[in-house]
Amino acid sequence: MPFVHRARSICLLLATGATFACGHPQVIPQGAATGGLPQAATATDDPYLWLEDVEGAQALAFVRDANDKSLTELQARPEYRPLYDRLLAMLDSRDRIPYVAQHLDSLYNFWRDDQHVRGIWRRTNWAEYRKAQPHWQTVLDVDQLAKDEGENWVWAGATCLFPDYNRCLIRMSRGGGDAAVVREFDVKARQFVPNGFVLPAAKSDVQWIDADHVFVATDFGPGSLTQSGYPRVVKIWQRGTQLSAAKTLFEGQPSDVEVSAQHNFRPGFERDFVTRSLTFWTHELFLRAGDKLLKIDKPDDANAEIDGQMLYLTLRTPWTVGGKTWPAGALLAADFVRYQAGERQFDLLFEPTPRTSLAGWTATRHNVLLTVLDNVKTRIFELTHVTGTWRRREVKLPGVGTASVAALDPYASDDYFLNFTDFLTPATELLAKPGTDQHERLKQQPAFFATNGLHVEQLAATSKDGTQIPYFVVARENLTRDGGNPTLLYGYGGFEVPLQPGYSGGMGLSWLERGGVYVLANIRGGGEFGPTWHQAAVKENRQRAFDDFAAVAADLIARKITSPQHLAIHGGSNGGLLVGTVAVQRPELFKAVVCQVPLLDMQRYHKLLAGASWMGEYGDPDKPDEWRYLSRYSPYQNVQKDRTYPRILFLTSTRDDRVHPGHARKMYAKMRDQGHDVLYFENTEGGHGGAANNPQLAKMSALIYAFLWKELR
Repeated sequence: MPFVHRARSICLLLATGATFACGHPQVIPQGAATGGLPQAATATDDPYLWLEDVEGAQALAFVRDANDKSLTELQARPEYRPLYDRLLAMLDSRDRIPYVAQHLDSLYNFWRDDQHVRGIWRRTNWAEYRKAQPHWQTVLDVDQLAKDEGENWVWAGATCLFPDYNRCLIRMSRGGGDAAVVREFDVKARQFVPNGFVLPAAKSDVQWIDADHVFVATDFGPGSLTQSGYPRVVKIWQRGTQLSAAKTLFEGQPSDVEVSAQHNFRPGFERDFVTRSLTFWTHELFLRAGDKLLKIDKPDDANAEIDGQMLYLTLRTPWTVGGKTWPAGALLAADFVRYQAGERQFDLLFEPTPRTSLAGWTATRHNVLLTVLDNVKTRIFELTHVTGTWRRREVKLPGVGTASVAALDPYASDDYFLNFTDFLTPATELLAKPGTDQHERLKQQPAFFATNGLHVEQLAATSKDGTQIPYFVVARENLTRDGGNPTLLYGYGGFEVPLQPGYSGGMGLSWLERGGVYVLANIRGGGEFGPTWHQAAVKENRQRAFDDFAAVAADLIARKITSPQHLAIHGGSNGGLLVGTVAVQRPELFKAVVCQVPLLDMQRYHKLLAGASWMGEYGDPDKPDEWRYLSRYSPYQNVQKDRTYPRILFLTSTRDDRVHPGHARKMYAKMRDQGHDVLYFENTEGGHGGAANNPQLAKMSALIYAFLWKELR
């Protein structure tokens, strides 16, 4: 696989909620308040600081009490049980697409259903996969493993060694957090390797070099982690030796986000790279040359990827080099060897426009596949490098919606998986061959809700500063615009993550099928229109994202699609910060809020778990100039006793080791004690996704929709 700079995101993706996974799931083969608030919270000025003790007895007693009250109310709702049963049946359906990754002649898939609650890692071949009901061979049964070992294992992925893929580094967490155990696994023997590579639970990055060596960045003990809680030291670990004997390759600084190393396995172009992430949005890249590390010259905020002979640079800000200025959002290509020798000649593979952006690119054996967003709808282009020029061809898609691609075997084939969906069309998995639009349909997701009479419309609202903010509305074609329609507005608006049309069976059966209107807002801070759209709402300009979201809500009301008494908002993670802030700033617009695994205390977020890694997005509260703008919107500091707010349902997870559950705990406790009517549910498992298995996910989603129907009818 080509080297990819992997910034750690806080994006939340829920299969049954209102967000949509971006990309083709696979096992990755390795190849308006006042300022003047204090600069740091203390136990004296924050009476709820004790709730940050994640597993403290007093804090967990608080959680149990809050959970009991919420479950008593919401599970008694007439909607809850039917929704839970349908959601669980959908999640456990054996007709779902079993997305696969190819390792030689085998296709691997990780699968959960009612018989495999924790899941199984399994494989099949192409002849079987083309059948409606393939025969699978189980490689690893996580349920059985958890039972045998008395552990609450949650699968977190596998990285397998090129070229035979017989050895894999399997990641499993206890309860679903980001911190995972790493264990070497023999795929052929279907068992863990005795005395193989093993790491205890940590936020590690481990990559193969060869059969006897790995790059390892992990918790090596005191001083080995950054302030964000990620590794700042990467070492080379040899088989048969203790981890303590691993040779240090590179050390970053405590103020960095993380460091890591990767080996590029493309035949004929094998190289080692070290990445030092300075902030969430900036990184340095080094080429390993013997015992030396050669820094690759590039803008710190440009994403550099080397695949074969080519260097690819994705720009986040304009770059002037060689007498020419390249625009933000562009994708450039250059010969890597000549680039390292000082040449600065580039081919422009993608140039953005005000309404187009590059969502990503994928390398196959000879080609580059571009995924482009055109007014938030996907277009796919095949690029082939031929005698110094690039031949470009647009791929015909099944419709207008969202598509993603994944290389079948990037070292041996130009074929690729093509996945397509939209709000009302279940996902279709195709096998695409370059140069033709005669794609082979492999799998079709079943329809989980009735779409008869439903209609999708793209509209736009005018934000406070005059910017046009697009949004999608999914509703009945004959919708009566009298302001009485229960409407759910979803947003994210951060970390350059685009929200695109996608089929959500859970949202469809729980909301659309029952007469609700669903709205997806493409506000600034996201990646719908490239890095400039994102950068328009970072740090001191974050208020623009909140203004955009409020503008969409106001536009829905002005068009009489809904009214404040029938409008709810939903967001998770950074989206939880979004809905928490807007609920506090503009409570008159909404009746209900679903605030999921949120950031809410922007005074202390950088001191909690991975929060320090996001200061490039939000700012540093310890700097007075930056706390000044953070303090104006931070929900926890700005919620007031004498204001009326929409009813809020807070949801989080005890096992979320990315966004600290203390955010939701403290906000709920403060609002409850101020006399506001709020609900709270904390799952004891699940990590940042909030659920560790299908029954937990069905429960959480049923609680959300039972709450929404109660509040918006």
